[in-house]
Amino acid sequence: MLSNILDRIKLPFRRERELYSSLYRIIGFYPHDISYYKLALMHKSVMRRNAKGKPVNNERLEFLGDAILDATVGHIVYEHFPGKREGFLTNTRSKLVQRSTLNKLANEMGICKLILSSGRNASHNSYMGGNAFEALVGAIYLDRGYDACMRFMKDRILKEMLNIDKVAYKEVNFKSKLIEWSQKNKVKINFKLLNQGQDKNGNPVFKYAAELEGIEGCSGEGFSKKESQQLASKLTLEQLKRKPQFIDEVFAAKTNRTKMEEEPVVIVPDTHPQDDFIVVKSEDLPVQKHESPFQEEVFTDSQEEVLEESPVISNLVDEIDELHLDDISAQKMSDEEIIAKAEEEAFSNE
Repeated sequence: MLSNILDRIKLPFRRERELYSSLYRIIGFYPHDISYYKLALMHKSVMRRNAKGKPVNNERLEFLGDAILDATVGHIVYEHFPGKREGFLTNTRSKLVQRSTLNKLANEMGICKLILSSGRNASHNSYMGGNAFEALVGAIYLDRGYDACMRFMKDRILKEMLNIDKVAYKEVNFKSKLIEWSQKNKVKINFKLLNQGQDKNGNPVFKYAAELEGIEGCSGEGFSKKESQQLASKLTLEQLKRKPQFIDEVFAAKTNRTKMEEEPVVIVPDTHPQDDFIVVKSEDLPVQKHESPFQEEVFTDSQEEVLEESPVISNLVDEIDELHLDDISAQKMSDEEIIAKAEEEAFSNE
């Protein structure tokens, strides 16, 4: 029956007949426009260019397919789990469309065998198959529309290849689990970059280690930071289960840290009021002379001793001391009495 259908399509080349047959087994129907699917299976390493000189590969279709996958899988998860909250639905959709899952599907379905590449990345776990899977979904959308994409994901993927319930309730985010364990036990966690380089094919490689309270756990190597940290978290969780001495070492480090943080400060702040704003007069400072509003000179106590030592000034002081107020009276005197008093004073000075 399949050969009869292919004969009616009248494919000019045998290789194209084989591509139609392979795509039918993968997606469950025949393409209308085979060019979309050819482009979806063309890896960027091929470096082909169109008539305008622009590179031709599956990256643009991969972008489109990623968006269509989010929409179709989100729709399916929404209908399959009525009453579940947004967080659960988001987490389930992420598990279904993550690159590791798509890469496994591409291998199982035979998509990886159809990818046209230079071959130098074949041994590299760079999710080439998962990227091609997304690009294939983008090709289905352009060739057949959104409904065809929904049928492909429902009938071909979720019914035959994936158990949506098992995926939903299976925890695969080992980094989140390790962080959650650390938070519950109030343990400090850090992911330390040990090495960053390239493999023999020039692909980036990262190596991270999980640290708990400064104690290095296990390390993981991958072709992305996320992948290496996930592996390091998984191995560290397994080490926490298998090696009690590792847990003891972590909590001993935590005890030392918290003990240092809780130690009291020995020096108690001084409560004595600061009076350094008061200026104290020093004897070594020069004597300052102030002018009064009455144009008289005012001297300090220390200057009085100097005045007494001066002979001219001391005579003046003596004369001032001899002054008395006996001749001052508040009684009213007549003119005759005033003249008589003045003559008496004049003759007595002679």
